[in-house]
Amino acid sequence: MPRPNGKRRWSELSGRQRGGLVAAGIVQLSLSAAALLDLRRRPAEQVRGSKKLWTAASFVNFVGPLAYFTFGRRR
Repeated sequence: MPRPNGKRRWSELSGRQRGGLVAAGIVQLSLSAAALLDLRRRPAEQVRGSKKLWTAASFVNFVGPLAYFTFGRRR
């Protein structure tokens, strides 16, 4: 029986759905870790904008780290 709020429990998901969620979580954590590590090692002169703001943005799902790698670094 479907839940009134439309949400499903982990146990109600198929193996494929569970795998997709785990894979998305791994990608998210990897992107965040890579962005934070790069921010820590990169001198402030090579970062567009504030390192503190980019650090905060790195915690915004996939968008923050991807935006940092696309727009936040100077070549």
